[in-house]
Amino acid sequence: MLYGRFRMLNQSPLKIFSSNLFTIVFFFTALLTIFIFTSCQRPLGKDASEGWVGTWGTAPQLVEPGNMPPKPGLSNNTLRQVVHVSIGGERIQVKFSNEYGKSPVTLKSVHIALSEGNGVIDPATDKAILFNGKAECTMAPGLAVTSDQIDFAFKPRTDLAITILYGDTPTEVTGHPGSRTTSYIVTGNKVSETELKGAVTTDHWYTISGIDVMKTESSAAAVVILGNSITDGRGSGTNKQNRWPDELARRLQENPSTQQVAVLNMGIGGNCVLRNGLGPYALSRFDRDVIKQNGARWLIIFEGINDIGGSKGKEGAATVAQELIKAYEKMIDIAHAKGMRVYGATILPFGTSFYDAPEHQDAWKTVNEWIRTSGRFDAVIDLAAAMKETTDPTRLLPAADTGDHLHPNELGYRMMAEAVDLKLFE
Repeated sequence: MLYGRFRMLNQSPLKIFSSNLFTIVFFFTALLTIFIFTSCQRPLGKDASEGWVGTWGTAPQLVEPGNMPPKPGLSNNTLRQVVHVSIGGERIQVKFSNEYGKSPVTLKSVHIALSEGNGVIDPATDKAILFNGKAECTMAPGLAVTSDQIDFAFKPRTDLAITILYGDTPTEVTGHPGSRTTSYIVTGNKVSETELKGAVTTDHWYTISGIDVMKTESSAAAVVILGNSITDGRGSGTNKQNRWPDELARRLQENPSTQQVAVLNMGIGGNCVLRNGLGPYALSRFDRDVIKQNGARWLIIFEGINDIGGSKGKEGAATVAQELIKAYEKMIDIAHAKGMRVYGATILPFGTSFYDAPEHQDAWKTVNEWIRTSGRFDAVIDLAAAMKETTDPTRLLPAADTGDHLHPNELGYRMMAEAVDLKLFE
């Protein structure tokens, strides 16, 4: 330290000034960069979330190498993505994310329209999405933005197409690989084209993370489902929108007293509650994916099988079971403090799957027994009981099994939704 001070005292005034000038310029350049890259985020007031309810959402994660956008890629090209909303409305705002990028991503132009299938839109409904009044938005690395509000009318359970013309994009892409929905990539600016002819297709989402709708009805609210690949929809049909949260949204719409209840699917394939797994683990993403969702009134926690299946040995499995219980309690307390009701869904049977082992079965029984009997949840949705084989409760019902004895098939997802008491949302 003394040596450093001595060197400073013996430097020429010009050298000291040059050094300080460099620091000042670097500091203000950094501030300007942050301002430019975040200027597309509109100013938010105290009541920024009032009246808004999420009608569609997905949990962002770092896209793995095997799920990256195919050639020609995103930079300077057009991507059209289709999402299936739960409740309808007439005014929306759309969310985008660069949370896992290490450099900025530029959205040069974004449009939204009703989807007519196969990458085709209804041109009469096509509208530009703006950011703080501008068409272009550059998101700094690690950040997410919400668009300006726009008038856009659509009915419940409608397919919407979000079309993005990208500028520069980072090497690391933020998205959601388990879309079970086809996206379309074409070269150049085709953001307003009715049909993207010659498009390269990929069954993944990139950059988009949510749509909120303005609602004035007091009954309008959202249920957030926190889960793994079973909630994400592995085993459901591509472009069929029949994951079990989709099936629950269908039932809610068919019931007159719950038609203003939205469903937000926060499942990530391969996800864990405690640590590791694919995507940010549930505890780490809880604030983003649950607490900060606009209009969220209910939470269903349906996650833990990957933690149990990945545990090592009898002692390790028993420890994971207790850690899961503590994690559930923590999430319950946080959600209750936010005024949300929390429902515990029992973990499905997995006998004869690649996770099957005596110690894993013991941990599964411990966790499910706690979910059913602890009294910590506001209600229990006993999906394990609804999906078990009648002669062997450790196994999935064969008619509902994809064949890996872990993930339900399309019939299974419908059965899961049918097992939910809609009175929980009235």
